[in-house]
Amino acid sequence: MEQNKNDILSADILKDRIKSNIEVIYNQTLDSTNNLAKKLIQQGKSNAFLVTCDEQTNGRGRQGKSFYSPKNTGIYMSYVFHPKKDFSDVVSLTCAAGVAVCRAIEEISDLRPEIKWVNDIYLNGKKICGILCEAVSDIENNTINSVIIGIGVNISTIEFPDYVENAACLGRDIKRADLIAEITAQLEEIISLNFGDYIDYYRSHSMIIGKDITFIQNGISTNAKALEIDNNGGLKVELDDGEIITLRSGEISIRV
Repeated sequence: MEQNKNDILSADILKDRIKSNIEVIYNQTLDSTNNLAKKLIQQGKSNAFLVTCDEQTNGRGRQGKSFYSPKNTGIYMSYVFHPKKDFSDVVSLTCAAGVAVCRAIEEISDLRPEIKWVNDIYLNGKKICGILCEAVSDIENNTINSVIIGIGVNISTIEFPDYVENAACLGRDIKRADLIAEITAQLEEIISLNFGDYIDYYRSHSMIIGKDITFIQNGISTNAKALEIDNNGGLKVELDDGEIITLRSGEISIRV
C-alpha cells in the first residue's frame, strides 16, 4: 500500500480533529514520544497532553524491545494523564489501552483487530500495533502521579528490517490525524471507566484463549495453555503438569 501523499500531520490539524481540549505537542522527528512525555512531566507539566510525531529514531516497546517507526507510514503517539483513581494494577491499564486502540480501528475502518495478551494488537495473525505504558511515581507518597500510554500503529508500513518479526500494517487509506484523534477519544472515555465496563470487549478480541502458548518470566520460558482472562485482566493458564496459575506480567507467544 502506498503512502497517502495528502496525509499531513500537524498540531493544528490534530487540534481540529480532536474533540477535547487536550494539549497537542507535535514534532516531525523524535527519538521517542514516551521519552519526550517523560521529560515534560519531570519539568513540571501537570496537565493532560498528547505527544506525536512523523517518525521515531528510537521507538521503544515492551520488554526493552524497539518499535520500528518510519516516517509518515504510521502513528506514533503518547497520551499522558494524571489519574484520579488507583492505577496500581498495570495489567488493567495496559488492557484498557489495547481496548481503546481496537475500538478506534473498528470505528474508522472495516477491520477487526485482535489482542495478544497483554496489549499487542494483531490483524490476520500479524502485529500491527505496540503499546508501552509507563507510570511516573511519587516515591515519597507511593502514588502514581502520571501515566504515559505510548502507542505505535503501522498504517501503511510494508517494509520492515530483519529484526522486526511477524509485522504488518492496517493496509487501509486512513489518515493519521483521524486515527490519532479517534484513539485519543477512546482513551479519554476508557480511563474514566471501571475495568468491568470493558473486560468483555477485551475477552471477545483475545487471540490466545484456548491456544498453546509459551510465556517468559524472569528469563525462563514455560509452556502452557491459555484458559481465560480473569476479571482483573490476568491470564489464567494451565501448565504441562496440570497446575493452573494466573499471569500478571510477562511476554507470551503462541506455539504453532
